[in-house]
Amino acid sequence: MAQVEVNGKTVECVRGDITHQDDIEAVVNAANAQLMPGGGVAGALHSTAGPGLAEECRPMAPIRPGEAVISSAHNLPNQYVIHCLGPVYGVDQPSEHLLAECYRNSLELADSKGIESVAFPAISAGAFGYPLEEAAEVALVTVSKVLPQLKTVKRVRFVLFGESDEQVFSSRLLSTIE
Repeated sequence: MAQVEVNGKTVECVRGDITHQDDIEAVVNAANAQLMPGGGVAGALHSTAGPGLAEECRPMAPIRPGEAVISSAHNLPNQYVIHCLGPVYGVDQPSEHLLAECYRNSLELADSKGIESVAFPAISAGAFGYPLEEAAEVALVTVSKVLPQLKTVKRVRFVLFGESDEQVFSSRLLSTIE
């Protein structure tokens, strides 16, 4: 685990399961365009949240790469789920800009709702094929630029499922923000 302070706000990287972040107000879903259950993060969040999440999301779909929408968390231990569609690497262009928009739009949406803590997965770094090191760089640079401008968001956590993913994000965090 790595943790740094940015203007009195905390950014941290942990290894864990995004469905078990009970000290976080909003978790971010690496969603598909239809906001429905799928594999990876979306499948795990929908499975834990229960069928009400898909029902609530249906009228908000489809979303575009970089766009973020918010729902309640249903059976998850959080208050909200922020859904954002990351770019498919090499298909949705410009990939770096669209990935940065995921983080920026999610954080700004959380801030507009008075949310103090947000947990992100490594958006687009799974089935969407974004190289992990590049995804970590985009995520952490974007968060370090956006976070100081926010009024209510005080903590951002990156929840990485695997040990190697957590190590990549943690080392990037320490070199990007400090």
